[in-house]
Amino acid sequence: MIDAPAPPGARVVQPARRLRGEFTVPGDKSITQRGLLLGAQASGRTRLRNPGLGADTRASAALVQALGAEVSIDTDELRVTGLGLHGLREPADVLDCGNSGTTMRLAGGLLAGRPLHAVLTGDDSLRTRPMKRIVRPLRALGARIHGRAYGTYAPLAIAPSRLRGAELDIRVASAQVKSAVILAALRANGPTVLRQPAPSRDHTERILTAQGAALHTTAREIRCEPADDLQAFDLDVPGDISSAAFWIAAAVLPPPPHGTIRNLGHHPRPTRLHHAHPNMGADIETHVETTDPEPAGTVIARSSDLRAITAGGHLIPRLIDEASLLALLATRAHGESRIADAQELRVKESDRLHTTERALSALGLELEAEPDGFIIAGGARAGGGTVDAAGDHRIAMLAAVAAVSGTGPVTIHGAEAVDVSYPTFWDDLARLAE
Repeated sequence: MIDAPAPPGARVVQPARRLRGEFTVPGDKSITQRGLLLGAQASGRTRLRNPGLGADTRASAALVQALGAEVSIDTDELRVTGLGLHGLREPADVLDCGNSGTTMRLAGGLLAGRPLHAVLTGDDSLRTRPMKRIVRPLRALGARIHGRAYGTYAPLAIAPSRLRGAELDIRVASAQVKSAVILAALRANGPTVLRQPAPSRDHTERILTAQGAALHTTAREIRCEPADDLQAFDLDVPGDISSAAFWIAAAVLPPPPHGTIRNLGHHPRPTRLHHAHPNMGADIETHVETTDPEPAGTVIARSSDLRAITAGGHLIPRLIDEASLLALLATRAHGESRIADAQELRVKESDRLHTTERALSALGLELEAEPDGFIIAGGARAGGGTVDAAGDHRIAMLAAVAAVSGTGPVTIHGAEAVDVSYPTFWDDLARLAE
């Protein structure tokens, strides 16, 4: 639970005796943002029920509004009236993506090859995150796109151009990069074949297929045919698994006995944290209740006796947002754990290898950050202490979970960072933790 008073801009979280009740989490942020961007270039009105309405989603909403789409938002539904595949308008000003890498990278593909000029920028953190991973393949399609350090960093300037179909190999297993290329390829003069080094989330492909786009997909390859138009759609957005992962971890870590999460996304392709848990001996049940267009259902997690793991390879890109939580779980497991191939954590909202090590070490836990992961000593329980979230929403929530399952109060500076993805996180924590 949350204890007051706290220093300005901070939260103090106390250990909990247990988690209580059933609960839901906000709608999936990644799906909501894609719904906005894809709805903006559809013909007609798109409705997203149970949207995730954090700061990242609002950045996407503001961007499509600046391109001429109409957006209305309330608590239960987000509506976007699109302009058709070729109808987006030139923005009157620079497009601010805030802290949202999804907004910037997907917008790069959305805007590439159109008869307009646009500039994409963001906050201090976003302007240091790698953008060449989208710039390179978009240029291969014929896009005129430039950025700082030869396209490595934002701001990104996009000029009018015509796109051609191509065969591309992308270097990073990234749903954002793949989505940027697909969004551009819809307006190319021929088919595009995209090969990726490992499977990644296919939310974009699922929505586009529902809109009538001609996509042919396998685990490693996607063929995208040019489109003339895209249909508007209605979507019930499932709960965000990356947000729910924090409650799953809190329920697995003793002493809280269990937690039940309803209407949670159960995506079949990326093996997310609640699928990695069984390797640690975690007691988790999943029940898929709907499948179209996005799988969703219920997760029940119970306090568990955890064992050490070695995680790496193709598993890690699929749970990169939850890798810090996996490190926390490993601190309670029996034995030494290793997480490898997670170098992508260095270019998140913070250098998450460094900030995870610093946060958990501040609470008395033993782990060592390596160039691509962690070595974690198990068998320990977090103590009290002070954690700096470093502007990273997931580090703030990580510290809160460590506190709930720990032995002493934890002061979290920069706790407001959670607004990026989970604005009601602190209210939910106060309600659920005893």
